[in-house]
This record gives sequence, structure tokens and C-alpha cells, in this order.
Amino acid sequence: MNACFATPAWRATLAKMATEPRWSLRPFRSGDVGMLGARQAILYDELYGWGRPLEALIYDIAAKFLRDFKRGREQCWIAECDGRMLGAVLLVEDDAETARLRLLYVEPEARGLGIGAALVHQCTEFAREADYRRIALWTHQVLESARRIYAAEGYRITATETQHEFGKPEVSEHWLLEL
Repeated sequence: MNACFATPAWRATLAKMATEPRWSLRPFRSGDVGMLGARQAILYDELYGWGRPLEALIYDIAAKFLRDFKRGREQCWIAECDGRMLGAVLLVEDDAETARLRLLYVEPEARGLGIGAALVHQCTEFAREADYRRIALWTHQVLESARRIYAAEGYRITATETQHEFGKPEVSEHWLLEL
């Protein structure tokens, strides 16, 4: 268990969240996107060995989001409980009709609480309100939980490819949700 979640008080909070969810979603604040990037880079390195190549990609995405942020067209949401980030996602503009879901992640200790599905659904609702016609995303076949969430939200796979960007062959998938 991650040391951040190892305290008895926090374990009790997580147990309580499983029966009566206390987490909430909110738009990002200063520092959140950096923390999202750090946590995702650490987790994916620990779980899949993707290391620096993925970390560089994450920070390229995060920097572009912060530098070019389009209010009303883009957003980042943070799932949190008692001030702790439990997960996050970005929605960015690809073009006038297409949004792109980026950097979805949920802390391992908080999985199974519906956070990932809530973050993805928040992207869908925001994209509809912003008059996008579709949402695209890029993921990896090994990310089974995320893939289940995308499918449940109505996304479909449009293309697959094997890429070697993270040091070993990984099957990448492109998904699309028509709004």
C-alpha cells in the first residue's frame, strides 16, 4: 500500500468511502496538473515500467494544457477526499468538433469507488455543453479498467497499433465517442 494511504486513519476513511462515498469532483487549481503528472508517471512506471518516455509525454500534455488553456472548451477535474487527490482527467480541444480525453488516472487504493467512471462522464457532459461532436482518446490495451470505463460510457475502438515508445511493445488503441 502506498505510504500516503498507510495510516490507520486514512485506511478507515477509504473503508468508509466504500460504503458512503465522500469523494467529490472539482475543477483544477494551481499545482493540480503537476501533481496529476507526477502521480501518473510514478504509477505507470511502477506498474508497467514505462519510465521517462511516458513521463516526458505526460508533461508535454500537461504543459500544453496549462499554456494554451481554452476556458469553456477545456478542463481538468480532480477527484478528492479530505484534500487528497484520488484521481484526475483532462479534456482538451483537438479541433472545433473534437475534444480529447487525456491523462485519466485513479489512485490504486481508490479504485472500485466509481471515480474513473465519474471523471469520464464529467468529460462527456462538459464536451456536450461545449458543443463538441465527439471525444477521442488514446490508451493502451493493458489498461483494462480504463478500457471498461470507456466502453461503458459508449466509446468504441477505431484503430489499434503496436508502438515501442515506452521501451517495450505495447498495443495502443484509439477510441471515439460520438456525442
